[in-house]
Amino acid sequence: MQGTAHTGQAVTQVATPRRAKKASTGWRVYLLRCADGTLYAGCTNDLARRLATHNAGKGARYTRSRLPVRVVWSVRVKDRSAALSREAKVKQLTRAQKLQLVRRSGKKGA
Repeated sequence: MQGTAHTGQAVTQVATPRRAKKASTGWRVYLLRCADGTLYAGCTNDLARRLATHNAGKGARYTRSRLPVRVVWSVRVKDRSAALSREAKVKQLTRAQKLQLVRRSGKKGA
């Protein structure tokens, strides 16, 4: 049995090491502006790592040929479920509506 040790007559629990929970920035929905001016929507629980992955050409297929990309809008959400739901809603917006989100956020370089 995993996690227990049999010592003759008594069964005792053996502590199994757990991975330390990595500090994350929480779940976020984001918009990237690609080098060709297009916008890409996604969600992640580590925005800095995800941006680095996109810019390394290992992110979404869409962004691979449109490098470099930069974050122009992001919003923190409660959990993964909320992130996926919000991402789907952002993807349904028109380009003009997405640009309005970016303008309202007041992010530099947007």
